[in-house]
Amino acid sequence: MKLMRVGETGREKPALLDADGKIRDLSGHVADIGGEAISPAGLAKIAAIDPNSLPELSAGRIGACVAGTGKFICIGLNFSDHAAETGATVPPEPVIFMKATSAITGPNDTVLIPRGSEKTDWEVELGVVIGKTAKYVSEADALDYVAGYCVSHDVSERAFQTERAGQWTKGKSCDTFGPIGPWLVTKDEIADPQNLGMWLKVNGQTMQNGSSRTMVYGVAHIVSYLSQFMSLHPGDVISTGTPPGVGMGMKPPRYLRDGDVVELGIEGLGSQKQSFVADR
Repeated sequence: MKLMRVGETGREKPALLDADGKIRDLSGHVADIGGEAISPAGLAKIAAIDPNSLPELSAGRIGACVAGTGKFICIGLNFSDHAAETGATVPPEPVIFMKATSAITGPNDTVLIPRGSEKTDWEVELGVVIGKTAKYVSEADALDYVAGYCVSHDVSERAFQTERAGQWTKGKSCDTFGPIGPWLVTKDEIADPQNLGMWLKVNGQTMQNGSSRTMVYGVAHIVSYLSQFMSLHPGDVISTGTPPGVGMGMKPPRYLRDGDVVELGIEGLGSQKQSFVADR
């Protein structure tokens, strides 16, 4: 299934995309796409509904594909070819950092370049949405705790991230720096999360053209690894790292400016399109 949330910010309705590309209203069956609705039992309940019995919604703003996210966890330097372009060594364990949930926004919403920014950068990433509480889970069982996958844009301000004192979080958490969606694609539709094409364009020019095959630590390993340190809850999102082609890695580096348009997508998970506007 492809689950989504449609409507004005703060007033989104839960919906699904049917086989004909029509958006169907789920609000008569679930309160939102999150919590119990994305548990195994909740997803089974939605799957049992005949999409043709659901009212059709007109196309409009698409919101973030999951509601009630408690944790937005990111994995750094998780693609061997991306680590190489930045001059970093592949880490011996996953690099974990947090992105503020207040950064979450819809997949096609305007992204604000924060005041004082000179190095706002792009990163297409595979997002993993947790469907049931995971604590001390094995790698063999880890995917049982995944509700599905989504496109995640880990927008980053590199100067805030690496040139200011402290940790990466402040360069990752600016308002609107976390577009997710358009859909939460349930895991049964994705045969292998480690074999998905990933791409990103800036003003029509391809910048990233990679694959989840080059992830150092795969989805199952990441979910298991994180669950050793913290409980993962339904609606939590894990952004699993980016392939090469980010602005920071170019010679000379290239960063986003007011008026730039970024398009990105992942095989089977849909695409996003954002205009970048200076936050005045």
